[in-house]
Amino acid sequence: MISDRRLAILNLIVEHYLSTGEPMGSKALCQLLPYPISSATIRNEMAYLSELGLLEQRHTSGGRVPSKTSYRYYVDSLMEERDIAEYDARRIDEILSVNSGDPERLLADSAKLLAEYTHCCAFNCTLKDSLDCIQGVDLIPAGNGKAMLVMLTMGSKIKSSLINVNCAIDDEFRYIFYSVVNKYFVGTPLTDVNLALVQSSIIMAKDRIFDLLPVLTSLCSLCSEASESSLTLHGETNLLSHQELGSQVYKLLSFLTDREKLMTLAQGFSQTNVGSALFIGDENPLYEMKNTATILSQYTYGNNQKAVLGVIGSLRIDYKNIIPRVRYITDTVNKLLSKGGTK
Repeated sequence: MISDRRLAILNLIVEHYLSTGEPMGSKALCQLLPYPISSATIRNEMAYLSELGLLEQRHTSGGRVPSKTSYRYYVDSLMEERDIAEYDARRIDEILSVNSGDPERLLADSAKLLAEYTHCCAFNCTLKDSLDCIQGVDLIPAGNGKAMLVMLTMGSKIKSSLINVNCAIDDEFRYIFYSVVNKYFVGTPLTDVNLALVQSSIIMAKDRIFDLLPVLTSLCSLCSEASESSLTLHGETNLLSHQELGSQVYKLLSFLTDREKLMTLAQGFSQTNVGSALFIGDENPLYEMKNTATILSQYTYGNNQKAVLGVIGSLRIDYKNIIPRVRYITDTVNKLLSKGGTK
């Protein structure tokens, strides 16, 4: 059992270090505590907290700094969250509402907001679903021998490509295109759409084979893109201002370029029953992130599509401001995704 006085001392040391990056000594604590107490007593209390593993002393005559353990204790038991400002809440709502009907763009917008409001690195990851199928395809003339090919999947993914066409997109061509697409492609799993399927289906076009071939080849490419997991980083350079990382920031930035490891992290988290979690220091599942604070949130939407949003910063992030902002953004994303389709 930690006494109220020791908790007050721990709270002051943690918040001082989070805001300044400097250790705190007994004299400074004497001036901040709301009741009279001697420096000697404070030093004894700090020694006790150090024995518990909550404080560290980097130099013999220096003050104390928080340990990784104390950050967790601070977040769980001491921290008083600061409510998000009404203006920020309205701005977040407005930005996220723009692409609320397109899950991939909504997740990308939310990751950008997370990077902006946390001053950390953020990422959005959509995870591969081998059962996702083509729901519909449209071909829109764009003039000058070009057309926009748009595909929607059952998992609410929207992919498009501007392509060159060898002929006018007249009624005859449209009839042939939609006949082939509806017969061979709609309802087909994305992973089954390949050049072999294109070759089998294009026979139906008869003398318009060479007109239809580039369109179906582009559709094949869109399916390949939509069938894979995707991960996008935002705000990596924010980490350069996290002074606590020191020279380790370059190792962290190098690690973040390895998208496969981050995808593995997202995949592993998506298989848990936890909606959102904060990992501090050694709690992080990846060795390269042992000196970071990481917040992960997972989502299930559409026809069992899965995605993960993440925030990565140093251990010395502004927890009481950052956590409520992350929660507001991720909760808003969850509400918008829930409205976009059945789970």
